[in-house]
Amino acid sequence: MVGTYTIKALDRSTWEAFAALVERNNGIFGGCWCIGFHPEGLSTAEVNRERKHDRVCSGTAHAALVFEGDECLGWCQFGAPDEVPRIKNRPAYEKTRTTLSDWRITCCYVGKGHRRQGVSTAAIAGAMELIADLGGGTVEGYPEDAADVSASFLFLGALSSFEKLGFVRDRKIGKHRWVVTKYVEPSSTTNPARAGQRRRG
Repeated sequence: MVGTYTIKALDRSTWEAFAALVERNNGIFGGCWCIGFHPEGLSTAEVNRERKHDRVCSGTAHAALVFEGDECLGWCQFGAPDEVPRIKNRPAYEKTRTTLSDWRITCCYVGKGHRRQGVSTAAIAGAMELIADLGGGTVEGYPEDAADVSASFLFLGALSSFEKLGFVRDRKIGKHRWVVTKYVEPSSTTNPARAGQRRRG
């Protein structure tokens, strides 16, 4: 639980609830299906859905889903750098990068009717819990200042949400976009086999 919300990992058992949220919201930006940050990038909505489903089934897509009852309200996508390499402002990021994080947070999405209700913050907190279960490590996010960007376009998360959860600003890579970082300790229930999924830089 995070606040009044329940957090679940995106996997085969939660795919249908995730898919229902995406479909209620026009495929997310017209059919993204949260595949755009993966190596294969965007295609048609149908292909994006198929690719995302394949990744979920193979364990190569990670996200913390936020539930209220049986309904999925939003998510926070995360992954190792090679799982989600296609970040925004990548040239500026690479030009100023000195180290490679263990994990990246690349997308925070909240469905219509549930925004500005703490869902995004709960999703990020949930991602931190899942990352701890996977062995922890250094986590990067790439949020924007909510004062400068409409809530419907804050798909990388709000800077204030990350800072509330202990992330610190590292550097700016866009007009409103920051790199923020946090070290997540491994949980006491970390599975060594699952921890091997992360990538050290």
